[in-house]
Amino acid sequence: MPNRLAHATSPYLLQHAHNPVDWYEWGAEALAKAVAEDKPILVSIGYSACHWCHVMERESFENADIAQIMNEHFVCIKVDREERPDIDQIYMDAVQAMKKNGGWPLNVFLTPRQEPFFGGTYFPPRNWSQLLLQIHQAFVQRRAEINESAASLTEHLNTSDTQRFAREQAGQPDAAALDAMFTELKNRFDTTWGGIDKAPKFVMPTVWQFLLRYYTRTKNNEALQMVVLTLEKMSNGGLYDPLAGGFARYSVDGEWFAPHFEKMLYDNAQFLALYAEAYACTRNERFRKIVIETAAWLANEMTHPEGGFYSALDADSEGVEGKFYTWPLEEWEAVVGKGAASTQLFQLSASGNWEHGRNILFRQPGGVWENEAEEKPRLLAARAQRVRPGLDDKVLAGWNAMAISGLATAYRYVQSPDLLQQAERALKFLETHMIDNGKLYRSYKNKRGSTEGFLEDYAFLIQAYMALYQATFTESYLQHAKLWTEYVLHHFHDAHDGYFHFTSLHAEQLIARKKEIFDNVIPASNSVMAANLLRLGVLFDHHEWTQLATRMCAQLGEVTRAEPVHMSNWGMVASELIHGFAEVVIIGNSPSTIRSEWDEHFHPFALLMGTSGESELPLVRERTRIANQDTLFVCYQRTCQWPVHSVAEARKLLR
Repeated sequence: MPNRLAHATSPYLLQHAHNPVDWYEWGAEALAKAVAEDKPILVSIGYSACHWCHVMERESFENADIAQIMNEHFVCIKVDREERPDIDQIYMDAVQAMKKNGGWPLNVFLTPRQEPFFGGTYFPPRNWSQLLLQIHQAFVQRRAEINESAASLTEHLNTSDTQRFAREQAGQPDAAALDAMFTELKNRFDTTWGGIDKAPKFVMPTVWQFLLRYYTRTKNNEALQMVVLTLEKMSNGGLYDPLAGGFARYSVDGEWFAPHFEKMLYDNAQFLALYAEAYACTRNERFRKIVIETAAWLANEMTHPEGGFYSALDADSEGVEGKFYTWPLEEWEAVVGKGAASTQLFQLSASGNWEHGRNILFRQPGGVWENEAEEKPRLLAARAQRVRPGLDDKVLAGWNAMAISGLATAYRYVQSPDLLQQAERALKFLETHMIDNGKLYRSYKNKRGSTEGFLEDYAFLIQAYMALYQATFTESYLQHAKLWTEYVLHHFHDAHDGYFHFTSLHAEQLIARKKEIFDNVIPASNSVMAANLLRLGVLFDHHEWTQLATRMCAQLGEVTRAEPVHMSNWGMVASELIHGFAEVVIIGNSPSTIRSEWDEHFHPFALLMGTSGESELPLVRERTRIANQDTLFVCYQRTCQWPVHSVAEARKLLR
C-alpha cells in the first residue's frame, strides 16, 4: 500500500512511496498536523542519487518496526533537497550549528513550530530506533528545555552570513588581494595529485577558473601549472568515465582514484566550461576531447526528448555502489581480448583494484589508448547489458542553466556546432516548460512543479543568456538577461545590505530567510548575481549595476582573501573589477566568423559584442564598418581606441 509520496513528482520522494513510514511531503497538511497533535516533526532530507540515503531507507525506513515508532511519535516529512534547497539550507545550517557534520541523508527533529532542536545524518538502524525513542521521551519530559534550545537556535539561523562576514567600510578589491588568494591556494595545493591537498576531494571548478584568470592577468606560470596538473590527474583517475564521458561527484581518496560514483548535472556543466577554457589556454588536445565526450554523455544519457537535461545518475546499481562502471578482469578481456594494451593502460588485475574483485578504470599517467576507436564501442555495448544506475529524471532550472552556460562557453573555444545546438535546445525547454506568467519555476517532471525558482535558478538563467549572446551575438538573449535581472532586483534584493535573498518575496515563509554567499561545488547565487550585474552593467552602460556588483564584492574582500577555496567565484568577480573589461565591438558581414577567430585564444577580460546590422546596445549603436571592411573596436570604460580590421590587430590593443 503506497503512502502519500506516491503523488509526488520528485524521483527521490517516489523512491519512498512504498515505505511503511507515513511520509508527508513538506506542506500545510503535515505542518498543521504537527501543531494539532502537538508532535515533533521529523524532516528527512536527501536526493535521488544519494548512496547513504538508499542505505538508510533499506535498513530503517523499510523496517516495519522502526516505521511504527516513527509513525506513532512523529510527523514524518520527506524532502528532496534538489527541489527544495531553501528547506535543506536552513536545516543543514542548524545541524552544523549543533557542531555535527553535515551531509545527506539529513535527519532533523523540529518542534511543531518548525524550529530545530536535534539532527544528524546517517544512523544505523539500531541507533536510529533508540534515538527515536529518546527524542520522544525528551520531547514529553523536557519540553520547556527543548523549546528554549530550539528558539535560541532559530535566532542563530536568522543571523545572516552577510551580517557575519560583510564589512561596510571595506575598500575596493585590489591586485594584492588576488595575490593573497593565489598564495593561499598554492599553500593548500596537492603538488603530486593536483586539487586541494585533502581527502575526500571535491573539484570546486571555480577555483581552477579563478587561477586561469590569475594566470592570464599576471603570467604567473605556476598558477597555470596548478590547473593543468589538476585537470590531467582528474581525467586519468576513476573520477572520469573513459567510456561514456562525464565526471563522478567526488573522489573519496586524495588521488582521484575511487569516486563516489554518482554523476551530477551541476558538476559536469561546470567541467564543460573549465576544460574548454583550459584548452583555450594550453591547446592541450586531451582537454578538448574531454569536453566533446562530456557533452556527448549529456546528449546520450541525460537529455529529455525535448532538450532539457536530467539531474543525476545514481551511484548504485543492483544495490552495489559503482557496479555499473567497474570491471572484473575476465569481463574486460572477454571484450578486448587477453593481453590487450588497454588492460595495462587502465591497470586492471585479476584480484581487482577495488571491491569484490572489480576494477576501477584508472589510466596510467601519459598513457595513450591506441585501439580506442575499435575497443570503446565494444566495451560500451557490453556495459549497456548491465543493470543501469537509477536516473533522476527531473529537470531543474538552475542546473540546466549552468549546463547551457557550460555548453555555450565550450562551443566558443572548442567550436563544435553540436555544443551550441545542445545549449539552445535546453534553453528552449526552459522557456517552454519552466517559465510561466513572468516567473521561472524550479523543477519539471512530466509537468512543471509549483515551486518558484530560487535565486540560484534566476542567477544561472541570466548567466546562461549572457553566455549564449557571447557565443552567437543574438541580441534577444541579452535583452532577456536584462529583464530577468530587473525581476531579481525587485523580488530578491535586500537594499539594506546590498545582497540577495535565496527566496523571493512570494515564497513560502520558513523560519529563516537565507542569503547564500559562500561558493561551494555550486557557486554561491550571490556571487553569480554579482558577476551578472557587473557584465550587464558594462554591456548596457548601467552604472548602478556595476556599482552594486563592486559594493557586493568589496564588502566581502576580507573573507575572500582568507578563504579562496570557498570564495573563488567572488575572486573571479574581483579579478574582473581590478583588470577591467575590454569592450570589443565587431561590425561585419559575419561577426560570428570573426568571433570564432577571436576565441582561438583565451581572453577572459573581454566582453564581445557584434552585429551585421542594427543594434540596441549602447556601445554598438550607430557603429558601422569603416572603409567597407569588417571593423573591430576595442574600448575600455566606453573610451575606444582607433578601429582596426583584423583580430590580430585588435588583440594588440588589449591591456
